[in-house]
Amino acid sequence: MKYTQITDEQAGRMLAAVGADSVDALFAAIPPRLRLKAPLEIPEGLSELEMLRDAEWLGRRNRSCAELVCFLGCGAYDHFIPSVVDAIAGQSEFVTAYTPYQAEASQGILQLFYEFQTLVCTLTGMDAANASLYEVSSACAEGVIMAMNVTRRRRAVVAGSVHPDTLQVLRSYAKARGLELVEVPAPDGVVDPQDIAAAVSAETAAVVVQSPNFFGCVERIDRVIRAAHDVGALAVLVTDPLAGGLLKPPGELGADVVVAEGQPLGIPLQYGGPYLGLMAVRAPYLRKMPGRVVGMTKDVQGRRGFCLALQAREQHIKRERATSNICTNQGLLAIRAAAYLAVMGRCGVTQVASRCFDASHYAADRIARLDGYEMRFHAPFFKEFVVKTSRGVGRALAACRAQGILGGVPLVRFDERLSDCFAVAVTEKRTKQEIDALVAVLDKA
Repeated sequence: MKYTQITDEQAGRMLAAVGADSVDALFAAIPPRLRLKAPLEIPEGLSELEMLRDAEWLGRRNRSCAELVCFLGCGAYDHFIPSVVDAIAGQSEFVTAYTPYQAEASQGILQLFYEFQTLVCTLTGMDAANASLYEVSSACAEGVIMAMNVTRRRRAVVAGSVHPDTLQVLRSYAKARGLELVEVPAPDGVVDPQDIAAAVSAETAAVVVQSPNFFGCVERIDRVIRAAHDVGALAVLVTDPLAGGLLKPPGELGADVVVAEGQPLGIPLQYGGPYLGLMAVRAPYLRKMPGRVVGMTKDVQGRRGFCLALQAREQHIKRERATSNICTNQGLLAIRAAAYLAVMGRCGVTQVASRCFDASHYAADRIARLDGYEMRFHAPFFKEFVVKTSRGVGRALAACRAQGILGGVPLVRFDERLSDCFAVAVTEKRTKQEIDALVAVLDKA
């Protein structure tokens, strides 16, 4: 790699242009201990041939879920993606489409976002949805901020069974916004509604609960929602969108804000992202919803058209006075989710949810019968469950990997108290033979 050496005169002119007397003065804001003490040891550049060979070598080190049997979960799942989803999302007019700035000139993409919003509302049983957010954690945090704006309160009660990553994002938002977070433990895998009722007060803006939660368990969200409404707080529900194929939609249970991770809806695992944040709300809170909202209208000639509705884009530059500083959406991933839901339909989503439920319960029953393994929690679950083992989590999962099976996620990475536990997720892709193979390896571990 070649460097261009500048003269002292050139350096002096550059420093004078930025108002610095010396190089040290230019970097005065950087603590001395963090400054580079010697030139970077950058190797010589590679030729194209060498670079391609190196990239191919690195690529061969990766093993995808097409090669391995995947029982991983904790927020990212190996679901089946119909080929038509890739075909539709791969169209050039969609691949290059960012959230439109001259929006009304982009009728095709606006119509697709409108259809996406409609599908999300159908799935959740809510009145209105936006054109997506970044992912579930920031969507949840935005839901809490929305509740603050609606209630004019600055306190939120959060179930301890919410995904730890979402909790961390909530803490970051709370610190910046001056929001008080009250976390209610869930030692039995689900939060006790009575504990939620004891934690809320007249100062509570939102109650956040996840169902199915981080442990895969189904919460008594009807009772949690009732506890929130009793003090005038909004109920923010985090959910798995595919659970709507089997469980009663959150809207029917009285949720005010529903957020979800859209990754199960036709989005590959792709190394952990990018993913898709879903958000749907009740009609009274529509104007407080962050992000972009697409509406259907008619032009002066009576023809159907689509436009951005209910928000002026300029509101996003109002800094702390803005409804939200999120002014974009995950366009391409929303397209994938819309295509997936349209292709699967109501019956398809129900079949996927039922398959996940049946297969996961079969797996849990088989594993719980093994010597040295037991279910850590005993609440109802959807497609994911937590296993406690006395044989050593690392040893058991390493044995699985040796046989080409990703057996689960060790939970010690999230909570040291769960060092003897791992989470197993079973999607509709897993066959009885694959589940039996997992059980056999765990039995021998």
